[in-house]
Amino acid sequence: MSMTSHNLDFGRSVLDLVACGCSSSASIHRSSVRKIAMTGSRKSNRDCGARRLVCCRQNLARCRVYSTKTPETLLNEVGQIPPAVLNLKEKSRSPISLANIFEVVAEDLQTLNQNLKSIVGAENPVLMSAAEQIFGAGGKRLRPALVFLVSRATAELVGLKELTTKHRRLAEIIEMIHTASLIHDDVLDESDMRRGQETVHQLYGTRVAVLAGDFMFAQSSWYLANLENLEVIKLISQVIKDFASGEIKQASSLFDCDLELEEYLIKSYYKTASLIAASTKGAAIFSGVDGSLSKQMYEYGRNLGLSFQIVDDILDFTQSAEQLGKPAASDLAKGNLTAPVIFALEKEPKLREIIESEFCETGSLDEAIKLVKTSGGIEEAQELAKEKANLAIHNLHCLPRSPFRVALEDMVMFNLERFV
Repeated sequence: MSMTSHNLDFGRSVLDLVACGCSSSASIHRSSVRKIAMTGSRKSNRDCGARRLVCCRQNLARCRVYSTKTPETLLNEVGQIPPAVLNLKEKSRSPISLANIFEVVAEDLQTLNQNLKSIVGAENPVLMSAAEQIFGAGGKRLRPALVFLVSRATAELVGLKELTTKHRRLAEIIEMIHTASLIHDDVLDESDMRRGQETVHQLYGTRVAVLAGDFMFAQSSWYLANLENLEVIKLISQVIKDFASGEIKQASSLFDCDLELEEYLIKSYYKTASLIAASTKGAAIFSGVDGSLSKQMYEYGRNLGLSFQIVDDILDFTQSAEQLGKPAASDLAKGNLTAPVIFALEKEPKLREIIESEFCETGSLDEAIKLVKTSGGIEEAQELAKEKANLAIHNLHCLPRSPFRVALEDMVMFNLERFV
């Protein structure tokens, strides 16, 4: 059975509370979950966050961190977070770089870069120019790198000595889908800059940008169909649907100060974590490992994706426009409320007034940014990102120790080091 966007657990009070062989769970009413989320349990979770980030490997073999329940069911459940596997307080080595992480799949990524532009198709100069712009804009190739790392980590389990053509094609499809989503996001957000360069719609106009994104979605779907694996086809097709769902959810909740953390995390899954989870699970499927292991790889991608989105939302407040490659606090300015703002709203009534006024007064946006920073909202969001990272590391315990598993672990740590 393929995992879709419905195989999630949502909300800080419930997002981490997944079916786990080493913990118990109990059902409570949804309103109770929300009440807990808004009161002391959240503080308790944060206070013990640092203590949880300690290596604890007992009984890991029997622990399973995944769920096949609907969002509605999961919002009515409470359990326990699995044993922590990180100690972020200890810094025994220099900061992790993507170059070091990707070194074990460097040749795979080089081949991917050579193939991407030709896959888009050379028959249309405008589309090729748009592809040159977006593919050459300094992208990290994070998602295809994850495909290669999981592919090689799981291939070892079944005796594969080399990646299959399907593994490589999956990585290319994933990057095309990601690229198409970026082009459309920039149009919807009216963003003029991406990674420090002009966006496709800024260079070629909105019409060309939308069509270029549509073309890449269509082209990736065609290659996806040719993989002839129904489970992966369903998995990746769901991602494209999730993108649209995430945009709709975001558009319908702008300047909504009653937005709850659960809803923010659902939207973050749709917009970011869904594709990463599909990437890692799809890679495992093509290696031919059993279903329980591919589910673990799905959960790894989901938790890593959520952690990445939370960190991105933190950096929107802590980095400069030059570092971000776009205006700082741009999400807040557009009414898109993220984790730091949601936490800050619990402590700063004045912040609600400013946001609900949609920053109509001069200087009100700067005041809102200051309130988010002084209220502790950023620190609480950091703890949330660490919790997701902890779960992602835990999901990797089903893999044998190898340079590829180490790289997957380092990817989690690299993400957290972005806000250190």
